[in-house]
Amino acid sequence: MKKKKIAIIGAGKLGCSITEGLLKAEYIEAKNLIITRRKIEHLKKYSELGVQTIDSNSLAIEQSDIIIIAVKPHQIEKLLKTVSGFINSKKILISVVTGVSIEEIRKFIGKNNIDIFRAMPNTAIAMQESMTCIATDIDSKNIDIVTDIFKNLGKTVVIEENLMGAATILAASGIAFILRYIRAATQGGIEIGFSSELAKLITTQTVKGAVALLEKRKEHPEKEIDMVTTPRGVTISGLNEMEHQGFSSSLIKGLITSYEKIDKIAK
Repeated sequence: MKKKKIAIIGAGKLGCSITEGLLKAEYIEAKNLIITRRKIEHLKKYSELGVQTIDSNSLAIEQSDIIIIAVKPHQIEKLLKTVSGFINSKKILISVVTGVSIEEIRKFIGKNNIDIFRAMPNTAIAMQESMTCIATDIDSKNIDIVTDIFKNLGKTVVIEENLMGAATILAASGIAFILRYIRAATQGGIEIGFSSELAKLITTQTVKGAVALLEKRKEHPEKEIDMVTTPRGVTISGLNEMEHQGFSSSLIKGLITSYEKIDKIAK
């Protein structure tokens, strides 16, 4: 696999995060990785690592075995129609573009014999800690190749394509939701006496600890909560006040609101 060439079309924030993750994982040699962007001067740090940085999408696709499309949703139709002549049945196409279905991608390319996958990672992919959801519309032997790429960059799960919108909200947007909690908890920590740096350290490590508990013990979150709440204790008082203020309901409503918007965009 390391001898195959991968092209990342659209080296924006997500495209660069994928690039960094692939290099850190040593999944592919830098010389076998091609990334594109209109202003390639922004990719200087990657070219210094040996990555091929070019401004020609057609050339990148022609020279690659695996193509990761990481452009903005409004750009994908024009892009694929422009480069369709360079995409053939020997290549694997992976789209990380939000809200664009495999059926639409096939229509843009104008070919039905291409292995097309959708993947939704999050920006933690740069740290090899992404949660990536993968979908396809065919029974392809190349699914193992695609999952192997993203397994080197975090955890993966293969889902039905109709769940990709939900995956975008829970996994990709979820990074922002969790970071907002960390910011709020840090601000609260400052108000009760800690410096900003110490409050952030305590909060982030506490979040890591909570995740580790769930991963190692495999228990329901509520059971872990029960272990730190005692009768008339400070923890249950704080939790109850948060719930009175709509903590859980506002989070669920936020997820649903984001999902309704992405569902509307997809339609």
